[in-house]
Amino acid sequence: MIRALVLLIAAMGTAGATGPAPTDFTLKTTCPPGFEKTAAGVCELRTLYQFYDSLENRGLGGTRTSLPPHRDGFTPYQIDLGRYLFFDPVLSGDGTLSCASCHDPARGLSDGRPRSIGIHGEDAGRAAPTLWNVAFLKRFFWDARADSLEAQATGPLYSPHEMGNTPAQLLESLNGNATYRRLFQQAFPNQRGPITDQQIFTALAAFETSLVSLNSRYDRYVHGYDAALSEREIEGLNVFRSFVARCSECHTPPLFTNEQIAVIGMPEPAGRPFDVGAEAILHAPKLKGGFKVPTLRNIARTAPYSHSGAFADLRGVVEFYNKGRGNAVPKDMHLYLHWHISDPKLTDLEVDRIVDFLGALTDETFLPQPPARVPSGLPPTKQGE
Repeated sequence: MIRALVLLIAAMGTAGATGPAPTDFTLKTTCPPGFEKTAAGVCELRTLYQFYDSLENRGLGGTRTSLPPHRDGFTPYQIDLGRYLFFDPVLSGDGTLSCASCHDPARGLSDGRPRSIGIHGEDAGRAAPTLWNVAFLKRFFWDARADSLEAQATGPLYSPHEMGNTPAQLLESLNGNATYRRLFQQAFPNQRGPITDQQIFTALAAFETSLVSLNSRYDRYVHGYDAALSEREIEGLNVFRSFVARCSECHTPPLFTNEQIAVIGMPEPAGRPFDVGAEAILHAPKLKGGFKVPTLRNIARTAPYSHSGAFADLRGVVEFYNKGRGNAVPKDMHLYLHWHISDPKLTDLEVDRIVDFLGALTDETFLPQPPARVPSGLPPTKQGE
C-alpha cells in the first residue's frame, strides 16, 4: 500500500511536468561570460591562452602554452535551453533528480560524495567528475567510454542506477510540455516537428561547453601577474613541474589533464571490489585498473578524490603518489602500472607545497546561475538537499 502511494505521488509529479506550464520562460539572447557573440549569432570562447602556441620547447608542464581545440559555436538560445534542462528533474525517470544533482555548482560541479547516488538511492558506482572545461575534452566518463558530450548524456539519463529514464519517456515528458516545445523551437528554428533526443543532447552539450574555468590565481600568474601566487604556491608549482614529482606529465597545464588513460594502482575503499576501469570498455588487459586522468582545475572544491572517492583530502592523494609505485595494488593482482609512476620520496614540506599550489587552481568566476524555476514546474533539485 505504501509503495503504491509513493509510486502514485511520483507519477503525479511527472505528469504535472508534462501538463500546462508558465509561459513567461525566455531564453537569453546574450552569450555567457567569457564568450563573444559573433556576426553569425553564435558564442565563441575568448581567452588569453589563444595567443600562446603549443607545448613544444616549453619544458615539462610549460605555463604559457595553448589550449587544445575546444567546442563552441552554439547560440545563446541553445546554451540557455541547456541550462534549464540541466537543472530540471523532468529529465529523470521519477522527476526527483536533475543533472545538477550530481554536478552541483555549489560543489565544484561534482556532488561531494565518494560515489554518486542515483534514482531510488541507487549507488551509481563511481564518483561524479567535475564538468569544468569539458569543452576541451575528447573523452568522457572515468573509463573514457564516450567520445562526445552528446554520447556521454545517454549514460546517466538512461542508466537504471543514475537518472533512470527511458528515451520514450524523456521525449514524451518534454513534448508534452508547451513551454519546452516553444523553447526548443526558439533554440532550433530550422528543425520543425516534435522535440528530438538529438536536440536534447545538443542543448545539454551547449550549456556544458560554457562551463569554463581559466581565471584562477595560477592563470593570472601565468599571464604575467607575479604577485598572484604566494611564495609557498610558487614553490609548490615548481615541485609539481619537477622531474622528481612529475605531476605535470599527466596533469599537464593549462587544463591539468592530458586525457590519457593511466593505470596507477588507485585503491578501492574497504569492502568494495576492484574496479577494472577502462579494461572492461576497451577489452585491453593492460588497462586493467586504468582511468582517465582527471583535471585538477577547482580540485580543492571536489573532494573526495579518485573514481571511488578513496581519498578524503588533497594531502591524502599526494601522499598516495609519494608512497611509491604500486603501493596500493592488491597482493594477488598484477597491474601494468603507468611507466612514470615512481617513488619520488618527497619531503613532508614538498607534499605540503604541492597541496598549497593546487589551491591556486580554484576559479569559479563563471559559475552557472541555477534557475529559480524550470519549465517542468518541478522544483530544481540538488543532491545535497
